[in-house]
This record gives sequence, C-alpha cells and structure tokens, in this order.
Amino acid sequence: MTGIRRNGDNRTGGPERPLAVSDDELERALRETLTRRVATSRPLPVDPAGAVLRRARRTGRRRTLTGLALAGVATVFVTTGVAHFSAAGGDGGTPTVVLGDPPGFSPSPLASGPSITRFGPVRAELDLLVGDRLDTSGGERRQLTGVSGVERAQRVHDREGWLMTSAATAAGRTLWWVPANGTAPQVMLAAADAVAVSPDGRQVAWRDGPEVIAAGVVAGQLIAPVRTPAPDGAVPVGFAGDAVLIQQPDEGGVSVWERALGGRPAPANPDVRAVYGTRPDGRLVGLVTADRPGQHCLALLDPARDLAPVRTGCGLKLAADGLGGVSADGRWLLANGNARSALLVDLADPGASPAAHPAGPVLAGEVAWTHAGVALHVDATGGLVRVKPERVLAGDRPTASPVEGLAPGDRPVVVADVPATPEGA
Repeated sequence: MTGIRRNGDNRTGGPERPLAVSDDELERALRETLTRRVATSRPLPVDPAGAVLRRARRTGRRRTLTGLALAGVATVFVTTGVAHFSAAGGDGGTPTVVLGDPPGFSPSPLASGPSITRFGPVRAELDLLVGDRLDTSGGERRQLTGVSGVERAQRVHDREGWLMTSAATAAGRTLWWVPANGTAPQVMLAAADAVAVSPDGRQVAWRDGPEVIAAGVVAGQLIAPVRTPAPDGAVPVGFAGDAVLIQQPDEGGVSVWERALGGRPAPANPDVRAVYGTRPDGRLVGLVTADRPGQHCLALLDPARDLAPVRTGCGLKLAADGLGGVSADGRWLLANGNARSALLVDLADPGASPAAHPAGPVLAGEVAWTHAGVALHVDATGGLVRVKPERVLAGDRPTASPVEGLAPGDRPVVVADVPATPEGA
C-alpha cells in the first residue's frame, strides 16, 4: 500500500490487472483491521473501516457482490465491536460470521403472469361471478375486462376456461370465452337472439336471423357449424347429448334437433313447457301440461321419441317459470313451486306423487349442482342459497347468505360445473 497508481483502473479504457478479489486478500484486510483495533488503547487516528475500503478500492472499484458485503461487515466490526452470530443455544463458542448471500442463492424472478388474488377461507363450492369479478371455488379472484351483464356461466371440460352468456339486450346476447390461463376474455358471439351451452361446454347453439346454428367449441373457437331454418321466435334452450332442444314460439312446445344428422328439427311436443336437465341415463326431466287447465306435471322425457313422457307425476305444485336444475346423479330436482318457495323433489320414483320438500327461497336464476350433491342458486335479494338435500329432509330451511363485493341492484351468477365423467369412460 505505497503510493498511488498513475494510471488508476477507473481512468483507463480497461483495467491493468484483474478485478477479481480473492477471499484470502479480503480476509487479511479484515484481520489486520481487527488486530490494530485490539492493540490500540486510545482513539484511533484513522478509521480502520476506511482502510479496508481503500484496500478494496485499489483492488478494483468493480467488485463482486460478496466483496461489497465483506466491506460492509468490516465497517460494522470497527464501529460497534464484534457482531456475534452464535448458535441457537448461545453456548459462547467461536463466533460464526456469515458474509454475503448463502451459497447457491439467486434472486427469485418476479411473476409475470396475470394478477390473481386469494380471498378468505369461506367461499362457495362452485365458481361465482360478481359483476366483472370471477371468484373461483379454488380461492382465486380475477377481474374480467370487458365482461358485463352476464346471465349464465358454464365451466368448460378439462378446466379449459369458462363460457359466459349475457342477458338479452337491444343488441342481442353476447357469448364470451374466458381462458383458464388468465388471458383476456374473447367475444365468441355477438348480437345473437338466444344462446344455449351444453353442460360440458363442448357445444353451443344460437339463433341468428332465420336460422338456428350449432357448433362445437375447441379452445375458444366455434368449429363445424350446422344450420337449420326455424320459425320466428324459436330459440335453442339446451342440449340432450349432441341434440339441440328448441323451444317453439307461442307455447308450441319443445322439439329435438339432431344436428349431427342435419336436416330440420323433429316435430315439437306441444305439452312440454320446460326442461330442467338430463339424468345420467339420458332421459330428460321436464315440466309438461296436465289434463286440467293451469296445472303442470313432472315427467321423464325420452329425447329419442320426440320427448315422449316415460313417467309422469302430477301431485306437485310446480311454477310455470321452468327454473330449476337436476343433481349430477339424477336423484334430485330443485325447482320453484307455486307457494313462493323452492321445492326439492325426489326423482328416485317420479310416479303419481313424487316426494317434495320446501327448500327455502325461490330461485331468481339458474341453479347449479356440485358433484357432491349440493345445489347453489341466487334468490331475489342477490343472496347465495345452499341447498343440501340431507339437511332439507331433516327439516332445515335454507337461507340466503350475502355475497362479498356485490353492487346494489346486482346479482351474482353461479357458474355451472361440468358433469362428472363416469368411471371407465
């Protein structure tokens, strides 16, 4: 450490010696500083930390991260005494000093994916759409830019995303595809008169002008569309396997369109007022007119025979609005009754008088069933209602729970899950 270099490393285009600093050289500097500190009984005329720093500067201003950390620790040593990192037991043994980052340490990269937050532990068994916010049953929360006024939402098979249908407006209905990877929602259909989505999200049918169109859905794209002319006012309302269910105008009933075969829909069954869902055996659960005016019956319908009733039970007082849904195992129907209450109907034996039980507030929209057999729906107040059949049979009456972040006048939308795949399928 004698003299100053005439050509400092920092004043030339390139350093005249290597910039790498060995651990031995830095350790010697630290030991020399500590030795002088111990041997001196009076205030030091110079700052030993400064000596360490000057030595480091002459070694090279551009140093590694470990060298900088060592210089910082040396400063702490000479200004505050000895920094003692002992074992957890504090046995007073030889101090261990950790300089710099642990071996193999590297900063974690910042996440570059979509912003997803998690909410509290209390959440619905199915996904919920609250305005433009999607709260998943797994605890994730996403803002859906450009999505608004959704009336129905459906999970897509293999957890590929969601299909969301808007309520009817002067401009028609909109169908959005929301990818599961967090990218922005995409408009699949716009200005459609009506939209129906299959339970697994693989098929979509819609009314466009004088035609009803059906197509497959693959990765947010509509493929292999098939068209058929339809009377004014006829709209697709659901699926029975690959067949499309078309509601005829003016209480003309429901017809079945085998879109894979092409051609026109089969003759409509004028007695069918609504279809609640499909049982695992392929038969549909529907609402049909009774012999007495103003009354309706519950029926199992055969889609292969123009929705001909297989069994009919007329001992129920079901509302004519057709709101309701069938459980994943086909055992239960939750639908609106005439007495300002939802009814839980046992479909195990839908004979002359199937068993029905009051099941809390009336449905204000679609009902969705979990694979575990719990029904979720929204009531007129915008509250979320959970209906568990075993609790209803025990005499409990479900009540509505408030939904977090719900704007005044809005209602959440329960997202329907895809049917469970049968074993061996």
